[in-house]
Amino acid sequence: MKRIYNKALLGTLLMAMFLMGCTDILDEKPRSQYTPEYFKTEAGVMGGLTSLYASLRYIYGNGYYYNALITGTDEATYAQSADQNFKDMDFSGAGTLTASSSRSDVLWNNTYPAINTASGIIENASAVGTVSNSLVAEARFFRAFDYFLLVQTFGGVPLDLGAGELKFNSSSSRTSVRNTVPQVYTKAVFPDLLTAINDLPATGRVTGGVTKTVARLYLAKAYLTYGWWLENPNNIPTYPVCDRTDPDGHNAAWYFQQAYNIATAAINAPGSYGLQPTYYDVNLGPNDRNNEILLYADHTEASEAYNGSSLTYGGGGGADNFAVWMMTWNYTNIKSSANTGWSSLVNSVQREAEQHLGRPWTRMCPTIGVIKNTFADKTNDSRYDGTFTTVYRGNWGKAGNTTASLYNANNLPVSNGDAILTFLDNEPSTAIDYSNATYKSNIGAGVLPGRADYVISPNGISRIVYPGLWKLGVYRTDNKTGLGQPNAASTRPFNIAKFSELYFIAAEAAVKGATTNSGQSARELINVIRARAGKWRWNNNGNVAKVEDNSAALTAATPATITVDYILAERSREYFGEGYRWFDLVRTQKWAEYAGTYQICGDKYGDHTPITVTRTIDSKYYLRPIPQGQLDGMEMSDEEKAAYQNPAYVVTK
Repeated sequence: MKRIYNKALLGTLLMAMFLMGCTDILDEKPRSQYTPEYFKTEAGVMGGLTSLYASLRYIYGNGYYYNALITGTDEATYAQSADQNFKDMDFSGAGTLTASSSRSDVLWNNTYPAINTASGIIENASAVGTVSNSLVAEARFFRAFDYFLLVQTFGGVPLDLGAGELKFNSSSSRTSVRNTVPQVYTKAVFPDLLTAINDLPATGRVTGGVTKTVARLYLAKAYLTYGWWLENPNNIPTYPVCDRTDPDGHNAAWYFQQAYNIATAAINAPGSYGLQPTYYDVNLGPNDRNNEILLYADHTEASEAYNGSSLTYGGGGGADNFAVWMMTWNYTNIKSSANTGWSSLVNSVQREAEQHLGRPWTRMCPTIGVIKNTFADKTNDSRYDGTFTTVYRGNWGKAGNTTASLYNANNLPVSNGDAILTFLDNEPSTAIDYSNATYKSNIGAGVLPGRADYVISPNGISRIVYPGLWKLGVYRTDNKTGLGQPNAASTRPFNIAKFSELYFIAAEAAVKGATTNSGQSARELINVIRARAGKWRWNNNGNVAKVEDNSAALTAATPATITVDYILAERSREYFGEGYRWFDLVRTQKWAEYAGTYQICGDKYGDHTPITVTRTIDSKYYLRPIPQGQLDGMEMSDEEKAAYQNPAYVVTK
């Protein structure tokens, strides 16, 4: 498979590189290729490990792969400026997902080089004599991590890259055979993670390094996912076709119990990890790399070399962290006026490298159902406020405009820092005047009596104007008094795994029948998360301190009997827009049920009429297509390529 294996030898694609001693940062230097002899040196092992961490940046933070994880679910649809990369993922008739258009190719193309690197370390490190088992366990973790992503996305995938199953391959191969789903789990994912748990340290070797807790999270999640796969409640087809029986002789119930046991073991022995005191703190830019984050694709504003991309301009490729651009609408089109006659218009909200703002691309947008239903409780539950940018504030002064105040809705004055546009929490009792004939916002927003800010209600969310995604927003410390570098990719780490998910995994396993520990029933586990959601220390979109504890109200409102549906709702509130949703809905086989219809307004400014859109999500689409580039690189007949591809997708000759 030329497309896989030649890339596996190109360290420049992975920013691969040496770790100089056991310092607390990864020191990355490029290397042209990896060989078995190289991995038999300490420098080779350390360089390979560093490349595995660096490889995360080419997957997580990539806006197109991000699209593949969220667009087409109940969380998001395509936005006004979307191209076919996004429309094809929506399954609503705006496009058709193909092996050429599926952006899950980002995953395939970047995991296999990392898998091969990990195999090189695992296979050759013992020859060094000074490499500890804990270092090799890091490679085992990443190989399992990548295979787990692949098997969830594509079904059964190759374990043999040309040199034998799970062997390091140092030559090009243009043939390939896909293993079955049970083989991928039982030969690759589970054994590597079990070894990783045994050999990894409780505290990371480097900042952000993998640990026992990280490996436990992924083993518990893999057990949970495989349990669902074995149970197959909605008869979703698998590929390559195989019986849904476990080679080790276990049933789904056994795996659900193991998922519960592993997850609760991690909760009970957290080491240096834990939950942040408030939901706001989890995603606050100045608090990045906090103890709730188990794994992240790292970036930095301190150095372009270590950041992996430019600090001044991002092109939306390579190692750029540009995912948040996709769900950022063009707020810079909002107009206010320098005079009451509205003859001198000003862009009152400028593009700024700040967590509420950032670079707009308008490729994806939340559905109306997210705003109204997922986050129905915006008073007690802090997660809506800690997820979205719903208030856009004036910042024209940072652009050099010295005008002290401008005129906005109802011809009322506003100053820098004041609200210019607000997305309302709920439908107002007074009808919004969207006609706004005199004082136009330029983006079709409306006015309410006495308010200087333009407003849009939840039913007015459209493909062109919608709340932004604060939780992933840009954070820079080098803006000084200006707008900073809003056209650069984000220099924040992209969070991949959080300690909080252990509670959800254990709770879901309990709902699926696992015997629970005292004090750790599904309801008790979920209520730990909900209690934290009720704690406020800051009103993000009000931009004021808010010390309030609504934990009692939220936990009391939790139903006595927890269901999978309730867990999915809580997961969306906790992880909205972070890339979990497609996997969650596919695992539980509820994708079509949850995302079959959605509501959104149109793609023109001023369109505030919700329409219901129907998606066609057949069970055959629960697997993404093998990328066309992979098929093109293999020396196989057309018939063999067709058999290699997942059945829902046509092979292009």
